[in-house]
Amino acid sequence: MMQFYKKRDFGTFISDSFNFFKLYGKNYFKNYILINGLLLILMVVVCIFGYRELFSQVFGSNLSGEGRYFEQYFEENMGMFIGVGILTFFLFIILMIVNYLYPVFYLRRLAQGQEKIKTDDILNDFKSNVGKIAILCLGMIFIVAPLTILIFGISAALMVIVIGFFLILLLYPVIINVTTFLMYDFFNTERGFFESLSYSIRAQFSYTNGRERSPFWKYWGATIIIFIILYIISSIFTSIPMFFMYGTLLTTPPDGNFEQNPFDGTFGIFFFVMYGISMLVSLFLYNLMYVNAGLMYYDSRTDLHQKVELAEIETIGINE
Repeated sequence: MMQFYKKRDFGTFISDSFNFFKLYGKNYFKNYILINGLLLILMVVVCIFGYRELFSQVFGSNLSGEGRYFEQYFEENMGMFIGVGILTFFLFIILMIVNYLYPVFYLRRLAQGQEKIKTDDILNDFKSNVGKIAILCLGMIFIVAPLTILIFGISAALMVIVIGFFLILLLYPVIINVTTFLMYDFFNTERGFFESLSYSIRAQFSYTNGRERSPFWKYWGATIIIFIILYIISSIFTSIPMFFMYGTLLTTPPDGNFEQNPFDGTFGIFFFVMYGISMLVSLFLYNLMYVNAGLMYYDSRTDLHQKVELAEIETIGINE
C-alpha cells in the first residue's frame, strides 16, 4: 500500500505518480469509467458532430459565390447553435467537476487507509459534498478563473519584450498546482474556500513549519515534466489526421472538392473521430497530472506526517 503523507523529492513525485497506477490503476479507471463514461461519450459525440458541422460550413461557404453564406447559415440555425452551446456548456461543467474531483475523493480514501474503493463510495462522496462542490464551482468561476485570465493576459502582453514567454512557462505549472491544491485541501480539511485558496498559494513556496527548504521548484518541476509527457502522448493522436490530410493534398490530383472542403465525406468522419479519441485519451491521461498534484499536496501537509508515522508504528507494534 502506498504511503501518502510523507516527504517526497522531485524524482519521487514522478515515479510515485506512475507507481500509483501500477498499484491502483485497474480499480481507479474501472470506477472512473463507471462514473464518468457516459459523460465522456456524450461530450465527445457532441464535439465530433458539432465541430464537423461547423468546419464543413466554414470550408464549404461561398462555393456558390454568396458573400454571406456562412452568416446566413448561422442566422438560420441560431436555435440549434444556442441549444448545442448550452448542452455543451453544462456537459463540460459536469465533466470537469467529475474529472477534477474524482481523483481528490479517490486519493482521500486511500490516504485514510481504505484499500478497496467501490464506485458507490465515490458517488457517496459526491453526494455528501454537493454544497462544497457548488461553493468550489462559484469560487473557481468568479475568483480563480478571472485572476488566472488576468495573469496570463499580462504575461501575453509582456511577450512583446520576450519576458512574457518565461512568465508563462513559470506561472502555468504554478497555477495548475494552486488550483489542484485548492481542491485537495478544500475536501480534505474543514477549511473554507478562501482559507484553502490561501493555503494552496502559500504551500507552493513554503512548508507549514517554515523550517524546511522551499518546495517551489520540485513542485514546479514535477508538474512541468508530467505536462510534457502528457502533451507528447496527446499530440500523437492529434497529429495523425493532420498527416493524412496533408498527405492527401500532396499525393492526389486536385479536383477542387477536397481542397474546398477537406472535412466532408470519409476523411471528415475520420478526422473528427480521431479528434474525439484524442479528447478521450487526454481526459484519461490528465488523471496522471491530478494524482501527481495529490502527492504534492500530501507532501505539503507536514502537520500530518508525524501523526501518520506514529500511527503506523503503533500498528506494527500491535501486529507483533
